[in-house]
Amino acid sequence: MSISLQKGQKVSLAKPGGGTLTRVRMGLGWDAVVKKGLFGKGKAQSIDLDASCLLFDASGNLADSVWFRQLRSKDGSVHHTGDNLTGAGEGDDEVINVDLQSVPANVVQLVFTVNSFTGQDFSQIENAFCRLVDETTGQELARFDLSGAGQHNAQVMAKVARDGSGWSMTAIGATATGRTFQDLLPAVSAHL
Repeated sequence: MSISLQKGQKVSLAKPGGGTLTRVRMGLGWDAVVKKGLFGKGKAQSIDLDASCLLFDASGNLADSVWFRQLRSKDGSVHHTGDNLTGAGEGDDEVINVDLQSVPANVVQLVFTVNSFTGQDFSQIENAFCRLVDETTGQELARFDLSGAGQHNAQVMAKVARDGSGWSMTAIGATATGRTFQDLLPAVSAHL
């Protein structure tokens, strides 16, 4: 059973029967809004959204980053499966896999962001979501709909943080502007 998160809502990632999650997948999906052309005929746009995972230490310093130009964290615990340039297809268009047991002890927060590399704002994007899935069972644990259409072209989606001996996820949903995760660091720092 999935939990649909609202901005600021936090959910524990402990397994329902006890124990903690070991492997999770953050999926990002989206569709481009079809623009009406001449004579009412729809024209598909090409919008390149990018998912990134930023790894932070306890002091709020960026320890590592995983994005379309660096598909694996230095320690190998976080892996991006590749860049989708259009959002075409069903389900997750970009995927970031995280082996929570292998995340270095100095990393206390993983922040997931999305940005429009091609620069279009989110008013041109529909059906956008991020979700967290237990990789061992395939069960969707949490889902955050990125339905905030507007003039922004990026969003700080969610963070996964150490919570005692386990992990928790907080839906952030903060709008931002930027074409890469580096442009989003000031917006991200407000949520660490």
